[in-house]
Amino acid sequence: MTQTYFDHNATTAVDESVWEAMLPYFRQEYGNASSRHALGMAARRAISQAREQVAQAVGVQPSQIIFTSGGSEANNLFIRGVADYLKPSQLVISAIEHPCIRRPAQELARRASERWQLRQLAVNELGQVQLEDVRNALADRPAMVSVMLANNETGVIQEVAKIADMARAQGAWMHTDAVQAFGKIPFDFNELKVHAMTISAHKIYGPKGAAALIIDKRLLLKPLIYGGGHENGLRSGTENVPAIVGFGVACELACSRINEMSTRLTELREYLERGLLAMGAIIFGLDAPRLPNTCYFALPEIEGDTLVVRLDKAGFAAASGAACSSVTPGQSHVLEAMGVDPMLARCAVRVSLGYDNTMTEINDFLKTVGKIAQELKSLNGMLLP
Repeated sequence: MTQTYFDHNATTAVDESVWEAMLPYFRQEYGNASSRHALGMAARRAISQAREQVAQAVGVQPSQIIFTSGGSEANNLFIRGVADYLKPSQLVISAIEHPCIRRPAQELARRASERWQLRQLAVNELGQVQLEDVRNALADRPAMVSVMLANNETGVIQEVAKIADMARAQGAWMHTDAVQAFGKIPFDFNELKVHAMTISAHKIYGPKGAAALIIDKRLLLKPLIYGGGHENGLRSGTENVPAIVGFGVACELACSRINEMSTRLTELREYLERGLLAMGAIIFGLDAPRLPNTCYFALPEIEGDTLVVRLDKAGFAAASGAACSSVTPGQSHVLEAMGVDPMLARCAVRVSLGYDNTMTEINDFLKTVGKIAQELKSLNGMLLP
């Protein structure tokens, strides 16, 4: 059975052009980029080219790119790296951040010896960070602020540039996790007015194992990983040349088709949502600006996990939440922050569309969801006393 993939916020397939660019660096051009011989220098040139490609995609200089093993490492590098340079103060994050922001922030605040305080920004029922709460939090003059550009579950886009303006006015370092937004909506590092930003390759048809923390040149960081002084001393470790090369090509690819992709995915998502609403579904963040590919919905009284399993058996790959949180199941902290009733939150299912999805697949999905919903409701009716 052919599987229809509707989980592109979790990861994407490596594009053929990306794969072809990576292949030589596994065998023919396998040198260590720190070596001074021809193979090593070829690897160094490949990394330099990729750094330029990534930089051009977000409107910065190549020297502002720090390659990491993933978005989680990049986010940790910002929080821990900045904290180690500053006197203990307050760290502000939104209540809907990805765990790779939430967990290091909570750990920083948990350690008594660190003396950092954590403040979480409230969101409204649509999942939007409330600017009034940002103003209140900034009144305490925090040292760091991190607000994601787009949420990985709901797809809701945040007003990062406005928040960054407010943070800068109070002297705080501003970071955004742009992993989910990158390649789906156009944006520029400087237009966002942030001091640091995280992006990742495997969300844009590149390989797993390559990401970047993009930094303002004035931002001072201490590394998480010490060693040979790679990445301007900020991230030691032999570079993953094939993955970095793939990252660069994926960035070029994302930039070349972002307008076409955004238009087509918006059309598919809106059609999908009309069909779901006709079934009585609740769509989270429906009236907020969202990523063009993301639909987070619930069919009341049908558990999300159950629906996802049934959909998988029927040939559709979707998600009942964030893939990175699947090892710690439970209610979505995003829906909790939005004030969603816990019983309804248990029904949540995320569909995240990709470049190759079609209207035929959407129609087949809607028919399948309708059939499964009828079967499950019929079964529930039979079990009622």
